[in-house]
Amino acid sequence: MLSRWAKTIKLPLVILTVFPLLSGCWDRLELEERAVVLGISIDTAEPEEVQQEGAITFHSDNVSFPKKDLISVSVQIAIPGKIQLGPSENSGSGKGGTVQSVWVVKVVGYTLDDALVNLQQQISGRLFYGHLRVIVVSEAVARRGMENINDFLRRNSEVRRMAWMLISRGRAEELMKSKPQLERVPTLYLISTMDSAVRMGRFPQNYIGMFWSNMSKKGQEAFLPYVEMKKEQNIELKGLAYFRNDKMVGATRSLEMGTYMSLKGVNPAGYRGFVQIGNPPGTVTVYATSRRASVSVRIIDNVPHFQVNVFTEINVEEKFSDTFALNNSRVLEEIRKENRRQLSEAAERLIKETQRAGSDIFGFGEYLRAKRPGFWDRRVKTKERWQEMYKTVSVDVKVDSRVRRIGMKAK
Repeated sequence: MLSRWAKTIKLPLVILTVFPLLSGCWDRLELEERAVVLGISIDTAEPEEVQQEGAITFHSDNVSFPKKDLISVSVQIAIPGKIQLGPSENSGSGKGGTVQSVWVVKVVGYTLDDALVNLQQQISGRLFYGHLRVIVVSEAVARRGMENINDFLRRNSEVRRMAWMLISRGRAEELMKSKPQLERVPTLYLISTMDSAVRMGRFPQNYIGMFWSNMSKKGQEAFLPYVEMKKEQNIELKGLAYFRNDKMVGATRSLEMGTYMSLKGVNPAGYRGFVQIGNPPGTVTVYATSRRASVSVRIIDNVPHFQVNVFTEINVEEKFSDTFALNNSRVLEEIRKENRRQLSEAAERLIKETQRAGSDIFGFGEYLRAKRPGFWDRRVKTKERWQEMYKTVSVDVKVDSRVRRIGMKAK
């Protein structure tokens, strides 16, 4: 077919065959000519930072922004040839080394796009976001509202939906400048911290794409990891930062992450707790290994009533007292009942906490939309209406648990 067309327009076949190959690299961009962005942190701008920055790109006579809304953006850029795949001579047996592998640059802007435009004016290579894996937002910015941040990132086709977005207690910039001992690149340490937390059952999988999806739902609110930088340059996972629309309205405590995962039936389970039984009282440490959960809803007097059934399996890890023996079925039953009581109370506290904030991070509204669409269309209809109704709905939590293993020592 190609040779017949060549004869028709009187062109040699060899020219038609080679020509497509000659145009294959017309839009190439060498790796060394790109500024590969690995991580971004966003804070409120301090007055001295604004003074040092000078003119703002988008500020003009026709477009103006209040100066109190200025943000400070720190960008972690990979230095070509400095990120090593294996241990170096200076790093010993660990991964940390003395060679600087990333460059952290700070700029100020009215919006995230504005700040990155200012950054591009200072960087020779084109900013590339295809390897952006971590976005850290300070709590102050998150409570003010993240509409602009989410809008820019969602419209940028280079940003991966499997990147992590974190809320930082304190300055987010500190996480970009950290020097962890276990990784040469701070961003890789943040990624491994979150991925390990998911694998060990300490945090639910919640990439930035899932965060945006939950935020877009009519009957559910979004949440993000709430982290803090510690003295030894390590990162503590402190809880869930939960939102109402695009604003952070609260944060849970560490153990309440396990409570949330129990109510959602997320596996594997990975949290430990203390159970006190007997008279005189003795204490044992229990470790959850698996969870199951189910939800049902009834409409009573035009008000939805939710029933959540939770089942957990636990192992006994440690015993602090000699007042009882674990080879006694009565003792195991007491452990089971006390663990059930504690989890029920923790679940009710967490639900009431989110109800006061009008933040349905559990997705009860989405379950209502799916199972009672007629009621939703008549009585709820909108996300704003559900946020108010969620404050008054009743949620009953029924917990059951079973002690599966007590270890090799019975007494």
